[in-house]
Amino acid sequence: MNFKATACIALGCVSLTMAAQSTPVDTLTLSLDQCLEIALNDNPTIKVADMEIQRVDYAKKETIGQLLPTINFGATYNRMVAKQVAYMNMDNFPGMGGGEGEEGEKPETQAASRSKGAGNNGIKMGLDNSYQAGFNASVPLIAPQLWKTLKLNDSQILQNVEAARASRLSLVNQVKSAYYALLLANDSYKVILENYDNAKFNHEVFLKKFQVGTASEYDVLRSSVQVKNVEPELLQAEIAIKQARLQLAILMGMDASIPIKAATQLSDYEESMYDVTLSIDKSIDRNTDLRSLDLQTRTLRDALTVQKMAWFPTLMFTANYNWTSSSNGNALRNFRWNPYSVVGVTLSIPLFEGGQRYHRIKQARIQVDEMAWQRENLERSIRMQVDLAMDNIQKNVRQIASNSESVVQAEKAHSIMEKSFEIGAASYLDLRDSELALTQARLGYYQSIYNFLIANSELENLLGNADIEKYEKSK
Repeated sequence: MNFKATACIALGCVSLTMAAQSTPVDTLTLSLDQCLEIALNDNPTIKVADMEIQRVDYAKKETIGQLLPTINFGATYNRMVAKQVAYMNMDNFPGMGGGEGEEGEKPETQAASRSKGAGNNGIKMGLDNSYQAGFNASVPLIAPQLWKTLKLNDSQILQNVEAARASRLSLVNQVKSAYYALLLANDSYKVILENYDNAKFNHEVFLKKFQVGTASEYDVLRSSVQVKNVEPELLQAEIAIKQARLQLAILMGMDASIPIKAATQLSDYEESMYDVTLSIDKSIDRNTDLRSLDLQTRTLRDALTVQKMAWFPTLMFTANYNWTSSSNGNALRNFRWNPYSVVGVTLSIPLFEGGQRYHRIKQARIQVDEMAWQRENLERSIRMQVDLAMDNIQKNVRQIASNSESVVQAEKAHSIMEKSFEIGAASYLDLRDSELALTQARLGYYQSIYNFLIANSELENLLGNADIEKYEKSK
């Protein structure tokens, strides 16, 4: 009975597992804006960039804490192992060790007197146990270098903010590229599938004709080869769709097991391509590389100022409140605590360090000058990239228009060839050539739209003018 009950439970668990595995997962249909919104709010790279901003902000607060009072408590215990012996020069007490004798006394007499009074008759100083405990506090009153360090921290925070913005711009570009790749894979799959269906349909027609004796075996074999030739392309298109979905899911920070479906097609972007091209702002003011370089230059200037502040004096206020106790014998007895307190100021004026400060300032100035030359070269390079990107976009627009017209002509030619084949005025080879021409025209059309969208996304990333704020949820 126990075995039967266990078997029933096991079969029930297996049935539930198989039922759960057979349950289809709902396909998630997303637009490009929805994909960007999910990615900018859930991608781990963006979260890390935001955490870096928070970390640098804590570093600034740490520097601010150096301007506030510092209070410490300390305690010290010392056990005297060998007490210090003191010898005093006392003329009337030669036994105290080291009397020089009376004035006018002969040297021989003084030497005899010292020899006579020398020995271990000194005074032993100190007690066996000594304790000290108390508080000490300090606060900087004048600290120019520390004050300028706060400004340096502000520049570092701005650098991290710009780095986070660069991560968002790069993520937007990557998500768009993955989304466009998914659209291209879907449209290419549809074109290849239509070509495959036509080849399969023609093969079935020739097979039926061969069975009734109206077609040769050569026609059947040739149509079958055409079907086999399209199958690898169809399989490659399916793989491309899967890869694009996985890449898009990873960029969005989603589970890769969730199927994703694009809500648009590549042909939907053809209508707006002229408006998009004409509305492109070629200003490079928001380029993230230029802005990062400017912030680095600002940071170096602040670091130069901090080095200069090392020449200025500093003033520190200090205060101590302590208790002391000393005793002989047992360390845990005979405590005699006596409090004492001290307040004061400490002035430090740097005078000479072997030229170290001077050469540090020279190094900082050279770094600032280097950044100026680097910015000039970077700006020239970015302007050249923008011009090339604009030429590429305009070329893709003309290519889309040309390929669109080619598709219309290929469809018309294929329609004429189908009618000619039906009435026997054209061969199967002519029909197949028209199908391949139509397939190539459609694939070229979709590829040109994809190239335009990728080029526009790359230019947007280069200019740094993507509107990432509208995709981010309010914190």
